[in-house]
Amino acid sequence: MRVVLEDGTALGVITIEEALRAAREKGLDLVEVAPQAKPPVCRVMDYSKYKFEKNKKEKEARKKQRQHQIDIKEIKFRPKIEEHDYNVKLKHIRRFLTDGDKVKIVIRYRGREMMFQNAGTELLNKVLADVEDLGVMEKKPEVLGKQQIMVIAPKAKA
Repeated sequence: MRVVLEDGTALGVITIEEALRAAREKGLDLVEVAPQAKPPVCRVMDYSKYKFEKNKKEKEARKKQRQHQIDIKEIKFRPKIEEHDYNVKLKHIRRFLTDGDKVKIVIRYRGREMMFQNAGTELLNKVLADVEDLGVMEKKPEVLGKQQIMVIAPKAKA
């Protein structure tokens, strides 16, 4: 078997017993790196330290991947909403857009409110006008059952 030391220098082709002896002398582990090779390649290393650093790199990679992920946040409105309630929800929408998330705006209708869908459309247009500096309409308002939905995406940073 071909043996490589922890610093990268090759010990050469030696028997398993000699390789294990060399690993024990240094207080390290003998790890088989390439079992398919002729002869198989082993490395003298601290295996627990190797596993720890490998897990640390994987966690960091997952963390970086999460930073580029875009979430869709949902804000629910009613067609007859008071000004203060509207302003609070608008502030949330603006925060979501500045964080880089898409916002799904849902207007829910109950009972006879379905007859006055134009009030809901006006509300969606008002929201879009209030956030036009931060976002653009990605999906036009559409009625699905008893609710009207519109999606706003954050503007691309120039």
